[in-house]
Amino acid sequence: MKVAEAAKVGTGNVGNMREGVLTQKFLLTGDDDTPNNYVLNTGRTGAGGWQAPRHRHNFDQIRYVIKGAFPYAKDKSLPEGWIGYFPESVYYGPQDRPEGLEMVVCQFGGASGNGYISVERREAANEVLKAKGEFKDGVFTFFDENNTKHNQDGFEACYEEVTGKKLEYAKPRYQDLVLMNPESYEWLPDLEPGVFSKWVGTFTERNTKIGFSKIEANSDFSAGMQDSIELMYLINGRVSVDNKEYGPQSAFEFKENEGPVKMSALEQTEFLRIVLPKF
Repeated sequence: MKVAEAAKVGTGNVGNMREGVLTQKFLLTGDDDTPNNYVLNTGRTGAGGWQAPRHRHNFDQIRYVIKGAFPYAKDKSLPEGWIGYFPESVYYGPQDRPEGLEMVVCQFGGASGNGYISVERREAANEVLKAKGEFKDGVFTFFDENNTKHNQDGFEACYEEVTGKKLEYAKPRYQDLVLMNPESYEWLPDLEPGVFSKWVGTFTERNTKIGFSKIEANSDFSAGMQDSIELMYLINGRVSVDNKEYGPQSAFEFKENEGPVKMSALEQTEFLRIVLPKF
């Protein structure tokens, strides 16, 4: 089990691959060079907002809006309290995030097995590329040895700098993003007394799962029982795990079939749950 508490995690700004100020707390990260490497973070848009052009990625994303609304494309928005599945290879944007928008974001290797490039590697590539060209409005512009101008999406440029190979996108499994309103789902009793769950979506042949669990005060929940890596983000309430207390914005990683790990609710507690694809 890995644990992170937001209050004890430093903040950092996204590099200049995109325009604007986006401050993030990186709570948990996976293992580089594994197909379901991941990062789980919370982010808040700073003064002046944050922009990105229409683009796509070779990895999956899950975005849960804590405060505000996320304008993920022209005339399209993910409302506060909703959660979205952003499949690999599917275009979205342009984005123009307003100041004060807060989200929980998980980026991870999708079903294709292309994996996920860690933030550290991406930011290192960003610095190298700045010596070769310029990032502006989410696009990397550079001139080759023949003085021919090239424009490339900022993420693609960073990926190719890290890997040394051309970014190839898997055939999209979905036509568009999948947006879900958790309030429209019912809490269903779990196997353990005082525990209720609602799974809002299961995706691809590798069974990526998104859901929520509610634990009543003085009830216990057995974590780590999934057959792939599970991430749990504590939305509200407090729990005790191994005689240590954790409050809101704490995050937990459980490896495949690591449990049962007992979580005891000290008050009514709600978790966001993400089960990464099984490889």
